[in-house]
Amino acid sequence: MKLRIGNMTFDNNLILAPMAGVTDLPFRFLCREQGCGMAVTEMVSAKAILYKNKNTNELLKVAEGEGPVGVQLFGSDPEIMAEMAASIESGPFALIDVNMGCPVPKIVNNGEGSALMKDIKLAERILSAMVKTVKKPVTVKFRKGFTEEDCNAVEFAKMAESCGVAAVAVHGRTREQYYSGTADWDIIRRVKEAVRIPVIGNGDVFQPEDAKAMMDRTGCDGVMIARGAKGNPWIFSRTLHYLETGEVLPAPTGREIGEMILLHGSMQMEHKGEVTAMREMRKHMAWYTAGLPHSAKLRNDINQVETVDELKQFVEDRISGL
Repeated sequence: MKLRIGNMTFDNNLILAPMAGVTDLPFRFLCREQGCGMAVTEMVSAKAILYKNKNTNELLKVAEGEGPVGVQLFGSDPEIMAEMAASIESGPFALIDVNMGCPVPKIVNNGEGSALMKDIKLAERILSAMVKTVKKPVTVKFRKGFTEEDCNAVEFAKMAESCGVAAVAVHGRTREQYYSGTADWDIIRRVKEAVRIPVIGNGDVFQPEDAKAMMDRTGCDGVMIARGAKGNPWIFSRTLHYLETGEVLPAPTGREIGEMILLHGSMQMEHKGEVTAMREMRKHMAWYTAGLPHSAKLRNDINQVETVDELKQFVEDRISGL
């Protein structure tokens, strides 16, 4: 099923969610190779772009052949958000997404991320300013609400639509919940019924069947996969196959997992150098190997891997034969 946002049409309606420390260029590339219709960068601070923070350039990098990538900005100053969106608009981004859902205290205490759900007037000023300033589609990702008592996702979506936002992504949890408990898909359905722009559902899609169940239950136009993709780029190819045929493909074998880890590690090294790449691969390897036999011992031993040669040896000895 294709997805259209503004003037952009994507190959399919499966989207890799923005995740800090996860959706960097190599990981997005791997998910794209597995059929992901669009990926979104890690969230980027508008103020960091303004102050020319050197780490920000790395976050904004997109590779040739990576397919459509949305860039996600966060901030709480309408003028800075609009100006910085305009400053990067000529970059290789399909759309500009606004983070109004991040639950992390550092972000929320700054009045950014999901804190903006408590100040709908300020959120409206930010979105209006951005839509007026850039030509590329502006989208926004938010949550069910800040607290269970104040689930204002429907009102928030209507506000976003009235600002000219091209699509909304809704995570079916409150900020209070973080990532615990169960995502409320009913709120996604209610948002879908309330607006005419595309609605992308997010929350608790860990298996191909979950994506279909979410679409069936909510009528959402697209499915955004976050934690379900960690260590599991295959979720995109397996979900596409299931949606097209009704058949659930088997989970990847130990050999396939090993090959993916080595490909991921070599791409990380190419982009970040061996020391950083191997340090970052430790968390990815923990996700790749979750659920494998002796995964707790594997996770412990993974932390000893410091070079690409050690990574190859580790995969050969401990993962490929599983």
